[in-house]
Amino acid sequence: MSKPLRSLSGLLDFDCAARWGSFKLAAQELHKTPAAVSLQIRQLEEALGFELFVRHPRQITLTEKGQELAATVRRTLSELHSKVASLQGGDEEKILRLSTTHSLAIKWLVPRIARFTQRYPEIDIRIDSSDRIANMEDGSTDIALRTYVESPGEHALLFRDRLVAVYSPSLLHPGASEITLADLEHYPLLHEFTTDTWIALLRQNHVLHGRYNFARSFTNFAVMVQSALAGQGVALVSYAIACEDLRNGALKMITCDNTPYQRGYYIIVAPDKKGMSKIRHFCDWLHAEVADMQTICPDN
Repeated sequence: MSKPLRSLSGLLDFDCAARWGSFKLAAQELHKTPAAVSLQIRQLEEALGFELFVRHPRQITLTEKGQELAATVRRTLSELHSKVASLQGGDEEKILRLSTTHSLAIKWLVPRIARFTQRYPEIDIRIDSSDRIANMEDGSTDIALRTYVESPGEHALLFRDRLVAVYSPSLLHPGASEITLADLEHYPLLHEFTTDTWIALLRQNHVLHGRYNFARSFTNFAVMVQSALAGQGVALVSYAIACEDLRNGALKMITCDNTPYQRGYYIIVAPDKKGMSKIRHFCDWLHAEVADMQTICPDN
């Protein structure tokens, strides 16, 4: 039977020791003695019922359970520090906590966010890039950007996504100016999770019957785009994730008919943050960036 944790006092010492990998260095940060830190953590271990560290003569290392708890404590303390800082500042409007997927953060948001900061330098943007669902009720997230199968009315649609076939110019044979659908049999075809999307595109363009090499599968569009940039094949990816590389010429797009893709990016706002000016400013900026993105490659 699990025992409730009666005191949280040892968690700060644990977090510090876990980060440093040393009771001595943790003690220096906490302005305590190493013996006091060690005792606090030993008492925490007794309360938890399992060991957090393996103690070696000259160092300490986290146990497997200690690693899991350290990650949770670090995340919780970070959220707590953010909340305290915002309350001390007395202006919740100055901090915008944003959650989005790894792919959208890396390939779409980060290349653009400086333009928002330039327009609203007083707003401190804090980005949590994670594919886990954000908690919109606990105060840790103000606004989230997520991709879903289209569901009218559930959340505010930012844009409808589509899949595009892209490749690095380094794949072009000498004298060739582009890769066409007829050339696809000669290249590895990169895909996400399943080949169904490639099959749908090939069928749509009446080139389904061919000897295609579905060589590599990915679970993340950003990684697939990086693979295409490295010349590892032709990738069928989210237009949003590939658009900056298409804009700067690092990737080229195969000319063909697109197939229906029932996914879109949605804006989700924490219920208690709706109507705040920071949310309004960010949403207006997002829509302006989407309009700019769609000029790169208008819909077929």
